[in-house]
Amino acid sequence: MDHHHLESRMELLERSYRRMQGVALGALALAALGLGAALLRGQGGALEVSRLTLTDAQGRPRATLAAEADGSTGLVLNDAAGNPRALLGISADGSPKLRFSTAEGLALAELTVYSDEAPRLAFAKKGGAEFFAVGMFPDGSSRLELADEDGRPRAILGADEHGSPGLLLVDRLGQPRAQLRVSPSNSASLVLEGHDGEVFRAPSSVQ
Repeated sequence: MDHHHLESRMELLERSYRRMQGVALGALALAALGLGAALLRGQGGALEVSRLTLTDAQGRPRATLAAEADGSTGLVLNDAAGNPRALLGISADGSPKLRFSTAEGLALAELTVYSDEAPRLAFAKKGGAEFFAVGMFPDGSSRLELADEDGRPRAILGADEHGSPGLLLVDRLGQPRAQLRVSPSNSASLVLEGHDGEVFRAPSSVQ
């Protein structure tokens, strides 16, 4: 076989290889289009996926929208280090929640609505202990709590289902020390308890 004929066969093989490359790339493109079309369902081209992740320019996940198998759904936002810092979600029982957390995952602020009618807002220290919480209960009563450094409620301001208000001050052992209340009949009462067990009541007939 002469040199000229060999070069011609090599050129023919190269052209054939390039055509095969083109066919392969075209097949990959069609497969990608088929996958994209499979994700588009229903009228209007709605995108249906169970999890969607957004990444930044460095490829780090910064936001995840997911529907979990237990029925909960949520949008989680991560910081640049990948730590989840904010959550907007609905739990498996249908309670919506908004949460802001530290890089370690401890909640600093959380707003939750329970039972379709019982909202609760809470703030916590970086260590995780709540120091402030306010909420309403399904029976119509409401409650505001101020806690100490260990998360124990120390001052409790609330109103019962009739709107009658009360203030309760508690020591570190959980013992009530001072109570001021207005009853549904609009009568007021005050109870103070000292360390030695001595109790002051006003009016004195309050039990």
